[in-house]
Amino acid sequence: MQVEGYRPLIVAFCCNWCSYAGADLAGNNRLSYPADVKIIRVPCSCRVNPMFILRAFQRGADGVILCGCHPGDCHYTTGNFYTRRRMALLFSMLDYLGIERERTRVEWVSAAEGAKFAATMNDFARKVAELGENKRLEDLRCKQ
Repeated sequence: MQVEGYRPLIVAFCCNWCSYAGADLAGNNRLSYPADVKIIRVPCSCRVNPMFILRAFQRGADGVILCGCHPGDCHYTTGNFYTRRRMALLFSMLDYLGIERERTRVEWVSAAEGAKFAATMNDFARKVAELGENKRLEDLRCKQ
């Protein structure tokens, strides 16, 4: 059930070389995406430990998206191949924990795809808002 005035908190892990640059391009082109998307810049998508995603949910995130370079275009050669494997395991773990699959997403966005970055964030925020607030892993101590 959707709460009136509810805006989901979304954490976006973006690789420095492609996705973060895509977010920058979206900003430079004045393409809008929700202000509730909190971007965390990482050197490579493979540096995102699945525990970071679980911790984001625990700390109150309603959705987590991981953005990296397109497979084969990684600055560190094979980083996003490791990401794909890790995220496949994480998705099965989230399913086991009872967290909806739609709350987590992996997207490949290059530095030249500012419009794709904005569209992806808008689409993801809309889907997470439809799911409502995430209460499955929340730690009440993290609430203000």
